[in-house]
Amino acid sequence: MIFRNEPVITIDGASGTGKGTVSQILATRLGWKFLDSGALYRVLALAAQKHSVALDNEKALEVLAEHLDVQFIAQENRVSRIILEGEDVTEVIRTEKVGNAASQIAALPAVRASLLSRQRAFREAPGLVADGRDMGTVVFPDAELKIFLTASPEERALRRYNQLKERGISVTLSDLIKELRERDRRDQERTVAPLKPAEDAVRIDTDRLTIDQVVERILSEIKQKKAFPAISFPMMIEFAEAGIAE
Repeated sequence: MIFRNEPVITIDGASGTGKGTVSQILATRLGWKFLDSGALYRVLALAAQKHSVALDNEKALEVLAEHLDVQFIAQENRVSRIILEGEDVTEVIRTEKVGNAASQIAALPAVRASLLSRQRAFREAPGLVADGRDMGTVVFPDAELKIFLTASPEERALRRYNQLKERGISVTLSDLIKELRERDRRDQERTVAPLKPAEDAVRIDTDRLTIDQVVERILSEIKQKKAFPAISFPMMIEFAEAGIAE
C-alpha cells in the first residue's frame, strides 16, 4: 500500500463526541484540508433513498457509491456545501433519518471499499484533518497523529437534543440515548472497519471538556510530535494558542 507524503491528523469517535466540530476548527487553524468522512456515507444514504435502493442491497449500493455524483465546495470559515446530483443537500444529510441510514450502509464491506479511494483523495498539501470512525485504523493508518474522542451516551444524547431543540425539532432525550446506543453497537460490531481506537491513538474523554479545550489539547499533542513538517507549523501553533487563528 502506497501513501502520499502530506501529513494527516485523524480524529475518530462515536456520534456526538464533538469530532466534527473539533476537526473543522483544527483544520481552519492549521490551514489544512478537512475530510468529513461521515458526510460521504450520509450522501450515499440519501442517494439510495432518492433512487429507491434498499439499505441492505449491498451490490446496488456499491454501484451507486462508485458513480456517486457529489461535490464538496469549500467555503472560507464555514462548513463546506455538499452538492448531490446538482442539489444542495448540506442540511438534509444532517437529519436523524439520514444519519441512521448512513450507519446501516456503513456496515457493508462493499460500500466501505467503494468509498475508500474517494476518502484518500482528500489527502492534499499542506495537510489533512480527517474526521470519522476508521480514519486512524483503516483509511489513514500512517497518520502522524491519531485522536480518538469519547463521551458517555447520555452526554452525547444531551448535546444532540440541544442541537435539535435549537432547530425547532421535537425529540425526546430517552429516544436519542436509545438510538445512540444502537448506532454504537452497530458501528462497534460490524465485521469491516469497526469503531475502535488505533493502537497508537491519543484518547480524549470530552464529557467535561468544551470544544475549545479539546482543540487546545490536540494542539498540545501536535506540538509534541516530531513528525510534522517544520515549515510555518510552529508559528501556526503559537497563533492558535494566542487566540489569533480563530
